[in-house]
Amino acid sequence: MPVEKNKLYEIEIVNLGEGGEGVGKVENFTVFVENVLPGEKVLVKISTVKKSYAVGKVEKILQESPQRVEPVCKKFFNCGGCQLQHLNYSAQLYFKKQKISDALQRIGKIFDAEIFDTLGMVEPFNYRNKMQFPVGFDKKFVCGCYAKNSHKIIDLDNCLIQREENNKILRAVKKVAEKFQLQPYDEKTGKGILRHICGRVGFGNDLMVVLVTATKNLPHEKNFVQELLKELPSISTIQQNIQPQKNNVILGAETKILHGKKNISDKMGDLQFNISARSFFQVNTQQTEILYRTALNFAELSGNETVFDVYCGTGTISLFVAQKAKKVFGIEIEKSAIDDARINARQNKIFNAEFIIGDALKIIPELYAKNIFADVVIVDPPRVGCDKKILETFAKMQPKKIIYVSCNPATLARDLSILKELNYFAKKIQPVDMFPFTSHVESVTQIIKN
Repeated sequence: MPVEKNKLYEIEIVNLGEGGEGVGKVENFTVFVENVLPGEKVLVKISTVKKSYAVGKVEKILQESPQRVEPVCKKFFNCGGCQLQHLNYSAQLYFKKQKISDALQRIGKIFDAEIFDTLGMVEPFNYRNKMQFPVGFDKKFVCGCYAKNSHKIIDLDNCLIQREENNKILRAVKKVAEKFQLQPYDEKTGKGILRHICGRVGFGNDLMVVLVTATKNLPHEKNFVQELLKELPSISTIQQNIQPQKNNVILGAETKILHGKKNISDKMGDLQFNISARSFFQVNTQQTEILYRTALNFAELSGNETVFDVYCGTGTISLFVAQKAKKVFGIEIEKSAIDDARINARQNKIFNAEFIIGDALKIIPELYAKNIFADVVIVDPPRVGCDKKILETFAKMQPKKIIYVSCNPATLARDLSILKELNYFAKKIQPVDMFPFTSHVESVTQIIKN
């Protein structure tokens, strides 16, 4: 090995990795270093050595990048919530475009798709409408993000990427939980009560608080709710989600309403959406509207098309597209999401969107057998991307276009490569910065039949 553990090496950082970490080389051997930037020369102490790479910790920055800035959050270098606060915002946008380009070339062997500049935010702070912070005990009650590469909780009262209303929820619940000495859950022993504090902010500051507990019983329930409403009277709903399993899944199957209504609502454009405790709804409402409008523009609808929206979730994209299409079929395996989608369609008086529960691999052939096929397919898969069979199923229908909304450049590149073999080619890609100061990027790709 060209590097040894606990030894110092002078390294030039040449790129940023998947998680925003710096990437350098020692005798062509890859070394990952957190909190450094491309173009910097750094003195690094090696902490981990593997067969094909090493991990090091920066001891000193010998030559600083002109794109380095002072992080606004004082907890940035310890907290795992953000990865790029030390990089100026315009450079973050460039990195995210480059991340997609690199993945397409390296994984997908795709070199001819046009990739536009990343669409960023004018004000990139306080954008998250959803908060899910773990609770713990470290000499006192703590709640916040996990530290980088660990499950140690960094205690927060004001997260700069959360909407301010979520920060108010965080402070209020912490204060009341401490007052009633509500025991934090210990993931090692499985003992304790409160696991997570969750908050959601809807349109007009419609606020939801979800207390995730390991037990069915919430001690001092009525008094807890009363005190919480005293601290923050604008809360629309307080709910208890019960998660007794000893795992890392945040929400359990059972949710009880302790105060107020079941759902809050949010708006995108002229559309209004119901959001429950378990609903999937993009965390950056402002940028989501840009993302979906881009998908709609890429679809280039005339008003006569049938559109399949696969992995449609609660129907957000479906309802956007239904305004311009003849008919939209939303397909989703999660029943609760389809229930929400149908409610959202009725509420918005959209009657040309039909939502179907089931596996797309089964549903699409069934529709095709009824002579129902898509002119345009829109797909917004989870991070793991699409199963090869689902891509082959799309191709058999021979839609004119496939619009692929992605949250993972690596699986996007893999899937575009598969589609290329099926005679569908990526024409243009629009990155959208849904998560400023993190290493994540969303994108919309227009894929056309050759």
